[in-house]
Amino acid sequence: MASRAEVNNRAKFREMKEGTAEDWATISKHYMEFASDLPDRVLTHLKLLDGDFGGFPVCRLEHSLQTATRAHRDGRGERYVVMALLHDIGDTLGTYNHPEVAAAILKPFVTEEEHWICEHHGAFQGYYFFHFLGMDRDTRDQFADSPHFEACREFCEKYDQAAFDPNYESESLEFFEPMLRRVMAKPLSSMYVAEDA
Repeated sequence: MASRAEVNNRAKFREMKEGTAEDWATISKHYMEFASDLPDRVLTHLKLLDGDFGGFPVCRLEHSLQTATRAHRDGRGERYVVMALLHDIGDTLGTYNHPEVAAAILKPFVTEEEHWICEHHGAFQGYYFFHFLGMDRDTRDQFADSPHFEACREFCEKYDQAAFDPNYESESLEFFEPMLRRVMAKPLSSMYVAEDA
């Protein structure tokens, strides 16, 4: 049973249409505290990829670290590197649409182009293997008119498809943690944050 202090620290409405400014001030305070822990939850979820090989030469976490390491060593900015680190984080919960899951997590924190790369990388990765599965390897061509087509093609060619080398010396998750925390400290767009936050 909740204590009186816990109950007093909650909104009083039963339906949102009954809410007051005081209720929403209480909810906003809790929301901002919860949001500040997002990097911790993301790191915890990334760790779920450790040891999950799915038949690949390296586990999903190593693939993510290798992709991010390659992008970092190539001089990409922090937001891009974090996108590279998280691009497959949706594998566990979005088995059939993992790029969209990762893109949804990243959207507030990356540029439009970086978001687009993450959201569409699955179709672009298909160029390297769809034909072996009886699928169209040129699926990515449906996006040929996008201004981000070449950026996504380059991401897959240079970093994603190349990141399955068991002998590659990737940086650790701990190496990327400060970068991830900086990128996720505050959304790029004010549409994700209340004015007084």
